[in-house]
Amino acid sequence: MTLASPQGRSGLEHQADLALLQDAVREAGAIALDFFRNGVRSWEKRPDDPVSEADLAVDEHLKRRLLGARPGYGWLSEETADDASRLTRQKVWVVDPIDGTRAFLKGKPEFTICAALVDAGAAVAGAVFNPATDEFYDAVAGGGARLNDAPISASKRSGLSGARLIASKRTFEQHHWIDLTPGAEFAYLNSIAYRMAKIASGDYDAAVSLSEKSDWDIAAAELIVREAGGCCSTRTGAAFVYNLPDRRHPSVLASGAGLHDTLVELLGRG
Repeated sequence: MTLASPQGRSGLEHQADLALLQDAVREAGAIALDFFRNGVRSWEKRPDDPVSEADLAVDEHLKRRLLGARPGYGWLSEETADDASRLTRQKVWVVDPIDGTRAFLKGKPEFTICAALVDAGAAVAGAVFNPATDEFYDAVAGGGARLNDAPISASKRSGLSGARLIASKRTFEQHHWIDLTPGAEFAYLNSIAYRMAKIASGDYDAAVSLSEKSDWDIAAAELIVREAGGCCSTRTGAAFVYNLPDRRHPSVLASGAGLHDTLVELLGRG
């Protein structure tokens, strides 16, 4: 009998983890959608930081399903108190039960359930699901990215003229970047993971967020962008590393590969 190489075994494990993730996230989407359609209680964790019973119900479901099947993995979620034991685990589930809670509470279909598996600091399996629009994005390291099981690819655009950007036009004007992006179209979606997924599918050319994000906001979507042939980094071009003591990242830039270096240079002027 021929044994698989360590890399091959790792790939098979990641595929199995993705299958588990897909099922759990779809189930979580059904829970979120029921609240979205029928009403939900909410409150503020901190000033201007809302949370709802839907966030907690989805978090509980994903934790039960994912850790129940993989008890040796770590856990990091926006709605679970951080446990430093995750830092001792090579593999960690990283979850945002509902990314875009404000949109969710306003009845806007711009929220997602995000879940990723991080292995040695890198996302290797991930899913981003908008149950209100039935858009299910997923990817596994080395296996490409998909939307509703169909392969997707990031934009091939190489110039900023006429680019479709999910970014703040006001920010571009304030930093005097607008003159360098003639004819660009600007849009906004509440969930950062949803914005990044839209880059992976080629619906937009780039997404820029200059506000701080956490592991759970971006890990799944970053993998999907990379596997779709795009690039994802901070505004300075720094790569993301996950499951560190500090879960925060200063900014997010996701784009097709042809625009990434140009945007890093542009954003460096601000």
